[in-house]
Amino acid sequence: MITIRKGDDRGATKYGAWLDSRHTFSFGDYRDPKHHQFRALRVINDDRIAAGGGFPTHPHRDMEILTCVLTGALEHSDSMGNGEVINAGEWQAMTAGTGIAHSEFNPSDEVPVHLLQIWLLPDKRGHTPGYQQKVFTDAEKSGKWRLVASPDGADASLVIHQDARVFQAKLGAGDTVKHELKPGRAAFVHVATGSATVNGTALFAGDAVAVEDEREVVASGVGDVLLFDLA
Repeated sequence: MITIRKGDDRGATKYGAWLDSRHTFSFGDYRDPKHHQFRALRVINDDRIAAGGGFPTHPHRDMEILTCVLTGALEHSDSMGNGEVINAGEWQAMTAGTGIAHSEFNPSDEVPVHLLQIWLLPDKRGHTPGYQQKVFTDAEKSGKWRLVASPDGADASLVIHQDARVFQAKLGAGDTVKHELKPGRAAFVHVATGSATVNGTALFAGDAVAVEDEREVVASGVGDVLLFDLA
């Protein structure tokens, strides 16, 4: 079964001229009981932050937070003592656990940053807070699924506290990628840039599909595609 989530139907938040955000699931002032979460996947925010803009220090707890920078750069600072710049092609993983506070800003005076912030519900409450950051090169993702996050850190992926595996593929003309789904598992596929056809469904940037009761996910197109394999 394929359930389409069109990008144009997502929630939206705009703060002045510095933030343009789209919400696949309920977030902030956007409440949609039909699109609150998909299994353990709770948030996909598609954020564009103008030069010099950003989120001041704010708290989180009991959530696995992934950030994928698509273009530009994002400057991060947190209560664990981390101060890093996340560049295009990099992923960040934070275990909020018992509680963290962090800020995120676009350090550029000229170039906007386009990123995805993703929240997954953890397998339990009260994990020790943690921070990870890793580059996944275009070569690692070109024409194939690259595992970027997993519960066991397989293939040098980021470690998350949930039975979920997150993949990214950078598809070019003629590329087709497949992913087998084990019985009882489901996938959520998000097109981050460009366009893709997923199990016969044409999608464009911002669109997504939930895939249930299927043996595999088959995707082709030109763009960045994310796949969440969920229990």
